[in-house]
Amino acid sequence: MRHHDLVVIGAGSGNAVIGDSFAAMDVAVVEERWFGGTCLNAGCIPSKMFAYAAQVARTVAEAARYDVDADLRGLRWRAARDRVFGRLDAEREEGRRGRLAADHITVYEGTARFTGPRRLRIELPDGPVEVTGRQIVIAAGSRPLVPGPVTESGLPYETSDTVMRIDAAPRRLAVLGGGYVAAELAEVFAAAGSSVVIVEKEDHLLGPQDEEVAARFTALAGARHDLRLGREVTAVGGRPGELLLTLDDGSTIGADLLLVAAGRVPGGDRLDLDAAGVATHDDGRIVVDAFQRTTAEGVFALGDICTPVPLKHVANREARVVAHNLRHPHAPVTTGDAPVPAAVFTTPQIASVGATERDCRDRGLDFVVGRAEYADIAYGWAAEDTTGFCKVLAERGTGRLLGAHLMGPQAATLIQPLVLAMTLGIDASTLARSPYWIHPAPTELVEKALLGLGETGAAQPGE
Repeated sequence: MRHHDLVVIGAGSGNAVIGDSFAAMDVAVVEERWFGGTCLNAGCIPSKMFAYAAQVARTVAEAARYDVDADLRGLRWRAARDRVFGRLDAEREEGRRGRLAADHITVYEGTARFTGPRRLRIELPDGPVEVTGRQIVIAAGSRPLVPGPVTESGLPYETSDTVMRIDAAPRRLAVLGGGYVAAELAEVFAAAGSSVVIVEKEDHLLGPQDEEVAARFTALAGARHDLRLGREVTAVGGRPGELLLTLDDGSTIGADLLLVAAGRVPGGDRLDLDAAGVATHDDGRIVVDAFQRTTAEGVFALGDICTPVPLKHVANREARVVAHNLRHPHAPVTTGDAPVPAAVFTTPQIASVGATERDCRDRGLDFVVGRAEYADIAYGWAAEDTTGFCKVLAERGTGRLLGAHLMGPQAATLIQPLVLAMTLGIDASTLARSPYWIHPAPTELVEKALLGLGETGAAQPGE
C-alpha cells in the first residue's frame, strides 16, 4: 500500500490546488477521465467558443438591420469543432504531461473509492492499487443527469459531455431541459443549421433567473425554436438517427439526435463516502464548512461535488482556499460570503448577481427597482437593441444593492461594476454618482438603471 502526504481526487479544479508550495510533499492525483475537468473539456470553455461562433453567424444573418448586405453561408461545424478541441485537447495534454513529469506527483489514471478513513482503492487498467493519504481533497465534480425514460429506451443520446464533439450538426435536434446549458447549446446548433425543439417541464426557460429575464428570454427563444413548455418526456422510441419522443400530453417529437441537458448530479455517489466518514446533503453534495473541510478529519472538498453554486469561478476560489488551508491548518481562511455572479452566453447574453425580485418578496424586504432599457441609451441605438435591459434591486432608503439582472450585448461584462459594489458595500447612489460613466459606452445602461432608483429609492416600488 502506497502512502501519500496528499491525495487529490479529480484533476479539474482540484488540479489547481497543487501549486509550488507543495513541491516538498508526496502528492497523488487521481483522475478517471480527463485532466482539466468538465470546464476545459466539455463545459464552460468549449461551449463559449462555440457560442461566440454562433453569435458571429447570427450577426451576419441579421446584418440587414444595420444596412449591411451580407449572406450567411453557414457555420462549418466540423471545422469549428476541430478548431475548438484542437486547442483544448492540447491544453489538456500539456497539463497532464506536466503532472506526469513532476517528481513529487504520482498520477493515477483510474477510478477511486474510499475503503476507510483516508484510504482509497483505485481501479487502474493494469489492476487495482490501494493508497492512503495524510490529507485528501475530493474534487470529483458532477455529471449530467439523464432521466429514466431516456436511459430505459436503450437508444443513443448525447449530453453536454459529448455533443460538442459530434461529426455533424443534426438536421433535427431535440433538447431535453431549459436551463443555461440547454439554452446555450440550442443556439449553437441552430446557428449550425439544426431545427431545434426544446422540452422543458417548467412554463418558461432559465427558471432560476429573475422572472422578467426568464419571461423575455423565453419569448425570444420561442421565435427561434419550437418550445414545448410545461411538458416532460415519458418515452423515447424509434431507432438511432430517427428518434420519436413521446411527451406527457401524448404529443410526439421526431428528432435525429437527442441532447439531454436536464441538470447535473454531484459525483460523490460513486466514491463510497460513508466508508470515509464523509457526510452528504440530501441532494448528494458533500457537506463542507466555511473552510471547505468535510466531516472527516483531514479530508477537504471543493467544486461541483459540494457547492450549492456549481460554477467554475466558485470552484477556483474554493481551490485557493483549500490550498491555503492544507498548508496552514492553524490559520485557515474561508471562501467568504461575497455575492456570486453568473452569466448565460446566449444571444442576447444574460448576467445576474444577488437576489431576484421574487427572492426579495419572499424574504419580505423593503426594496425598490431601477430599470433601464438598451433602447434608452446611445449604444443600444447603435446595436438596434429593442429587447435588452438592466434591472437593479436596492434596499429602500439605504440604497444597499440587493441584486442585479441584465439581458443584452456584453451583459456578462456590464454586470461587474454591480458585483464590485455589492461585494465592497458601495451603495447605489454612490456607485451611480461618484465615478464618471463613459458616453456613449454600454456601461451607461448600468448608470441609468442605478439613477432610476432615485435618491431614496422611491422611483419604482418593487411590490
